[in-house]
Amino acid sequence: MLTTLPIAPSPAPMNLPPHVHSRSYRPPTSFCLRSESGTHNASSNSNASRRIALFQLGAAIPQLQLFGVAPTKLPRAEGNTTEVGIYGDMAFASTAVTEQNLLEWVKNDKRRMLHVVYRVGDLDKTIKFYTECLGMKLLRKRDVPEEKYANAFLGYGPEDSHFAVELTYNYGVDKYDIGTGFGHFGVAVEEVSKTVDLVKAKGGKVTQEPGPVEGGSTIVAFIEDPDGYKFELSERGPTPEPLCQVMLRVGDLDRSINFYKKAFGMDLLGKRDNPEYKYTVAIMGYGPEDKNAVLELTYNYEVTEYSKGNGYAQIAIGTDDVYKSAEAIKRCGGIITLEPGALPVINTKITACLDPDGWKSVLTSLPFAYYQTSPHLPTYNLQRD
Repeated sequence: MLTTLPIAPSPAPMNLPPHVHSRSYRPPTSFCLRSESGTHNASSNSNASRRIALFQLGAAIPQLQLFGVAPTKLPRAEGNTTEVGIYGDMAFASTAVTEQNLLEWVKNDKRRMLHVVYRVGDLDKTIKFYTECLGMKLLRKRDVPEEKYANAFLGYGPEDSHFAVELTYNYGVDKYDIGTGFGHFGVAVEEVSKTVDLVKAKGGKVTQEPGPVEGGSTIVAFIEDPDGYKFELSERGPTPEPLCQVMLRVGDLDRSINFYKKAFGMDLLGKRDNPEYKYTVAIMGYGPEDKNAVLELTYNYEVTEYSKGNGYAQIAIGTDDVYKSAEAIKRCGGIITLEPGALPVINTKITACLDPDGWKSVLTSLPFAYYQTSPHLPTYNLQRD
């Protein structure tokens, strides 16, 4: 179980201008990354021995270079600082063979995007919207009253073979700041217009009517769920993975591509520049875009920093070895926020990190057999941020 942090009042959400495509947010002034972290409460401190504090860092960190960066002082939730060592060029030179072997291992590791974690203000309302409007299935749900939270997993198939969403509801918290960095989730449907009509009939919000994607021919539309998270509906034939995309904005696209290729072993599946709309996107993932969930990284011209808010949390990725994974992340400029190790009771190991833009990820070596034998799979999200 993870450390419970109280929510501070969120700043007013910053909505995108109505005329701007969701990929192309250009703030009127430069944004500064800010910490959204709160303070530990007494009950969480008393149970520290049986919890895992995945994310005691703030919601965002200073921009990092992939290589040659000096150690950085980062704020902890308690107000202290911690020094994080980043490997520089000289360190790489002395361990070139080891590094090459490690990066080759990452590339050959059997990885898969497992689920994406975010916080919602009304769990039952969101479940109803996803199942009735988007056709998802409720895979599992649990309430933890002693820790004052509940969560639910939804998707289009079993978790051992499909990407899923993990929704977290914290008692008494009905609204979150999504921030300007998070973009949207992607769902592939056979008829976009039909899905849009269903969303309207159920009282949902449509922010962009069906039409060709900017610079292409694929029919897309944009909707919002009850908490304001955007979903891009893409018209596509039958696919094994309808929950197909997570889009995040980054400040340096080439740096991010390099990081996710080397540290996470992802492939660059596609890259498209749209000078007319002043943004560039890169599609990263572990297999063909039409059959797997992918990460879409968006760079808006001249925008290098975004606010993270406190709604979106992280992506969980499966790996064969969390120890090697953590070492590769360190060598490629990422920050380890949870050193690799075993979770108590259950037979799995995890590690957690931040990428150069401060986006959070958890890597886990959850064994396949666990999906078959346990009705209560572990969760890795910070319940309160």
